[in-house]
Amino acid sequence: MSDFFPSAREKRRPMKLELLERWLQKAESVLVAYSGGVDSSLLLKIALKTLGKENVLAVTASSPLFPAEEIARARELARRMGARHLIIRATWWRQNDFTANPPDRCYLCKRELYRHLRLLARRSKLKTVLDGANADDRSDFRPGEKARKEFHIRSPLQEIGLTKKEVRLLARELGLPVWNKASSACLASRIPYGRRITLRKLKRIEDAENYLRKFNLGEIRVRDYGCLARVETDPDDWPKLLRHRKQVLEGLKKSGYLYITLDLEGFRSGSLNAALKTKTALEISDEESRGG
Repeated sequence: MSDFFPSAREKRRPMKLELLERWLQKAESVLVAYSGGVDSSLLLKIALKTLGKENVLAVTASSPLFPAEEIARARELARRMGARHLIIRATWWRQNDFTANPPDRCYLCKRELYRHLRLLARRSKLKTVLDGANADDRSDFRPGEKARKEFHIRSPLQEIGLTKKEVRLLARELGLPVWNKASSACLASRIPYGRRITLRKLKRIEDAENYLRKFNLGEIRVRDYGCLARVETDPDDWPKLLRHRKQVLEGLKKSGYLYITLDLEGFRSGSLNAALKTKTALEISDEESRGG
């Protein structure tokens, strides 16, 4: 039966696509915060189809917080979609309140980003600023949500209830090459809260993750604890890493780490947020070293 009749879930996807198109029609003209990931790429694709090139501007913020390869891929995909695309240099990441790496680090960064996007939208006479947050993004700790509300940034994928899985399926159906692209958070998310963010650390993380991708892994994170790297990837990928253990050790040590560990829980987005809920072993160790 399923070969001939679409399931209820399959029927909902085209309905949500139609809802998205209607949502965008009401917006009339938009600036899209565009990272080149699957969420913002789908949003940009549908916005261009619905509103036309002249009513859509894609804006990408470039800084050491994001791998240079990601920015290059975003630029190329925007070109292939025929979008007007602007890359702005984000310098606010150097501010002391951000580099101190507090738990609301994401809010501090997003606040400056959205402020710049609002100004750009006003100058370009575009009515609405959009980001690519989807319905699943409500479930994680996201301080940037506060900044989004402050600057009235809209998230149409989330507002119509599109999940990450649905976004990927729609992106595949529309021929977007990033439909199965692994999620990519900013490199600062690899540094535990309270440990200062520096250009050297960001480059070390970028180099290490780029090296590990040579082994054809899926999701990958290198959490940076100074001289120690905690590698998170899907357990299904562990045999690949262990098969090339010596190469992995050599490559990550060249990136600047002395000790390399493989996290037995595997990859999970936002794993460093766990430290906000409980006293970690590292905090206990710090207290013991101070005689606490």
